[in-house]
Amino acid sequence: MLLQRVITASILAPLVALAVFKLDHLYFSILWAVIIFGAAWEWANLAGVKSVIGKLAFLLVMLLPMLFLHFWTQVLEIITQLTNYPEIRKYSGVIETLMIPIVLFWLWMMFKIRKSADELLDPNKSKGKQLFIGGFVLVSAWFFLSRLMVMEEPAMTMYLFLLIWAADVAAYFVGKKFGITKLAIEISPGKTVEGMYGAIGAAVVMGLCLTLYFGYPALVTIDFILLSVITVMVSIYGDLFFSAAKRTRGVKDSGSILPGHGGLLDRLDSFIAAIPIFYSGVWFIRWMYS
Repeated sequence: MLLQRVITASILAPLVALAVFKLDHLYFSILWAVIIFGAAWEWANLAGVKSVIGKLAFLLVMLLPMLFLHFWTQVLEIITQLTNYPEIRKYSGVIETLMIPIVLFWLWMMFKIRKSADELLDPNKSKGKQLFIGGFVLVSAWFFLSRLMVMEEPAMTMYLFLLIWAADVAAYFVGKKFGITKLAIEISPGKTVEGMYGAIGAAVVMGLCLTLYFGYPALVTIDFILLSVITVMVSIYGDLFFSAAKRTRGVKDSGSILPGHGGLLDRLDSFIAAIPIFYSGVWFIRWMYS
């Protein structure tokens, strides 16, 4: 299993790097949307949607806000022309406020998993509620990664991938070697507090590497190290969030498309949670020092 994971990761990593550094923003956004739709298909299955028509309807419902977000500035321009009210254009930056609900959601999930993880394992949860939560989380992940590519250098997006990969590897090996205290035994018996500390240590190292690469001053260095640590911590609980969904459904993996990894959600779980946290932190740091 470990060998399969290594082989799959060694193939995917160069493809990710090519996508980040070589694709135009629009094509990257489309490719990321296709991947998100694949993850959404798996989420619909975890939510108990069995029919193909039901799953396609879920993807269509997700597509509508994605199109709206993508064409936000064009929508404002159309409204401006129809109303002859040019001040409307100033609201283009309002879209950044979407960071607030998704960041609060993941912080709430961290608290929920720590205090009452068993509530996430309730098999009687409404199918509609599960689909809404999954759609909200996945659309947010698509939007903020696409926006990160537009607003920052490609190296910053690549750093986010490397950060989560490094944290996953560190958590696995540190947990395997020193793991004793269970992090959330009801959801994922294999995850330990010691493994989490290993991931946090990797985040500190990665944060230092990032700031050395960009040549940031001391205060910005501290901010990015802190952001890296927070991003990794949320990513761990993102992993647990999706693990709870799989455990409720009674399956080990969300799919089987990736050998050794399972489905797309199995590979992207921690990354999906990390994206809005990292984007929000980068945006806030840029705003603070602008």
